[in-house]
Amino acid sequence: MTPDLIIHGAGIFGLSIAWEAARRGACVAVVDPHGIGAGSSGGVVGALAPHVPENWNPKKAFQFDSLLMANAFWHGVEDASGLPAGHARTGRLQPLADAAAVAMAEARGAEAETLWQGRAMWRVRPAQSGWEPPSPTGLLIEDTLSGRIHPRMALTALAEAIRSKGGTIGPLAEGAPTLWATGTAGLADLSRALGRNVGTGVKGQALVLRHDARDLPQLFVDGLHIIPHADGTVAIGSTTERDTQDLSTDAQLDALHAKAVAAVPVLADAPVVERWAGLRPRAKSRAPMLGAWPDRPGHFIANGGFKIGFGMAPKVAQVMADLVLGGRDAIPEGFRVTDN
Repeated sequence: MTPDLIIHGAGIFGLSIAWEAARRGACVAVVDPHGIGAGSSGGVVGALAPHVPENWNPKKAFQFDSLLMANAFWHGVEDASGLPAGHARTGRLQPLADAAAVAMAEARGAEAETLWQGRAMWRVRPAQSGWEPPSPTGLLIEDTLSGRIHPRMALTALAEAIRSKGGTIGPLAEGAPTLWATGTAGLADLSRALGRNVGTGVKGQALVLRHDARDLPQLFVDGLHIIPHADGTVAIGSTTERDTQDLSTDAQLDALHAKAVAAVPVLADAPVVERWAGLRPRAKSRAPMLGAWPDRPGHFIANGGFKIGFGMAPKVAQVMADLVLGGRDAIPEGFRVTDN
């Protein structure tokens, strides 16, 4: 059977769009000669965290909608696949360094009451012992919008959900229309095709510790994400590096590990079970790049997830399925290929 939609790329954007299209009744074929999650989507961190609730713009509004959609999206994937995705909206805690940081956090909490529409909370509260990081002021930011996802569990569940709707995942397919969600390599291909730089890969490193804190909130401490996962591990990440040639892990991960232990001393004896490095696709605009491929009829782009691909995926899937299957263009300002 000729598919209604071919998607190149079995990362988070490609599989999420394929699932949304298949859920709507389309015959979908996902093509990736490297397999599921072979690129940065097969990483380990899985932080689903919002931008701060201030200076509202289309990117922040899009991400807010997507994070609110996550529960229904991933429950649908789990129901169709019979597999866990490792998603939970467990919230996030951040220490506050001084009085100025407290005042700013409280102002953002007041903004959140309006911008987050009463559907999630951002507040300042006293720190407690145990899992919570030390705070110089004795106060923490707590938000209830942040969540976590286990990237590899999620991709496996997505693939099985797609197959449950008759979709295929393999190395080859023919037909149209075609959507390209090919990550860093896709940004390079598109840059060459358009004759200008539209984005690049940015190296990141992360590690995984064996420590069961699965029901506890994620932490954000001095730029470091500490994410408890559903499989009894904690992910620590990540670096942002300019060198894209060497994708090995190095001593920078040791510094992340030390910072995590200082923030959460209960992790001191947790064994390291994985060290990961990879290239994450960052569009020039730093927003996801969505829409038609310029001057290439019947071809579409979904790329540039960078650090927020999993958080943006439910909304990206909805918008791209609307565009490709129904011709409805709801791509926000700043997200188009021509914006890069």
